[in-house]
Amino acid sequence: MLLVGGQGTRLRPLTVTTPKPMLPVAGVPFLRHLLARSAKAGVTRVVLATSYRAEVFEEYFGAGDDLGLELVYAVEDVPLGTGGALRHAAARLGSSPGDPVLVFNGDILSGVDLGALLSAHEAAGADVTLHLTRVSDPRAFGLVPTDGTGRVTAFLEKPEHPEQVVTDQVNAGCYVFRREAVDHIPAGRPVSIERETFPALLATGGHVHGVVESSYWLDMGTPEAYVRASADLVLGRVDSPALPGVPGERLVLPGASVDGSAVVTGGSTVGPGSRVGPGAVVDASIVLEGAVVEAGARVRASVVGAGARIGAGTVTDEAVVGDRASVGPGNELRAGLRVWPGAHIAPGTVRFSSDV
Repeated sequence: MLLVGGQGTRLRPLTVTTPKPMLPVAGVPFLRHLLARSAKAGVTRVVLATSYRAEVFEEYFGAGDDLGLELVYAVEDVPLGTGGALRHAAARLGSSPGDPVLVFNGDILSGVDLGALLSAHEAAGADVTLHLTRVSDPRAFGLVPTDGTGRVTAFLEKPEHPEQVVTDQVNAGCYVFRREAVDHIPAGRPVSIERETFPALLATGGHVHGVVESSYWLDMGTPEAYVRASADLVLGRVDSPALPGVPGERLVLPGASVDGSAVVTGGSTVGPGSRVGPGAVVDASIVLEGAVVEAGARVRASVVGAGARIGAGTVTDEAVVGDRASVGPGNELRAGLRVWPGAHIAPGTVRFSSDV
């Protein structure tokens, strides 16, 4: 099951019209990478738990035939949270009480070995098994300590003080549930698996197992992480069967035009029908369908939305330019600036600003 119902508020304005899992990453919707990896691991049936802009998923993927999967859609009329979405979709799983159910958060890019995770779950006889990853600064995450056998001992909220950091292990957003554990989640109301389901399992003596794994892992929840995820896929730092091409310094999709004097590097993607002009530099960025980067512009670690235009000589550094927005020549967009869809910035008017 893939949990893809969130609104992606941290990624606005990119998610104003597009659900986060459907944003283009390395040339295809991010969800396509997750589904392709699932199929490669031997999964044959996937339930998509959707809510925000639910129709977009089925319009694009249909029944899943081109991926070799059977896709089933469970649409929430109101958002139910991670646990509520899982419970709501349970009737569509078609599995027996003791069967394992793989569950993914729809915004995590990971190189975890799914077969090994399933094997560890079955060997432990656990009710739920979590993929855990170690991070250098765990203060932004809930902590998940385990004992010497891998059994989870607690779920701790984000620590506020250094002495509360008892482990560097955090929830990596991929789980294996015993099917009957899914059926015990309360139905018909919002439930968080992180704050309610998992702690309740521990409190009632359930067996929650943790597998600490050091493969590639990234939470694609912010524009910075979104750009990095796309670049890392293009560069081959993490594998995906859905990558439309071979790993390299850049991915230029069919119908795109890159002038011979332009430099496109750092794992950048240039979308179909887009154009990069003479002398322009695009580094570690995403240029979406139909966008234009004019002569001499510099785009670094940024997103240029579909149909947007970056004027000649403009600098775009760690910024997001929304769909159909226009940034006139000679501007300087830095420090996390976000330009909303359809906005127009006159030539030479912005220096080190915030939202526009």
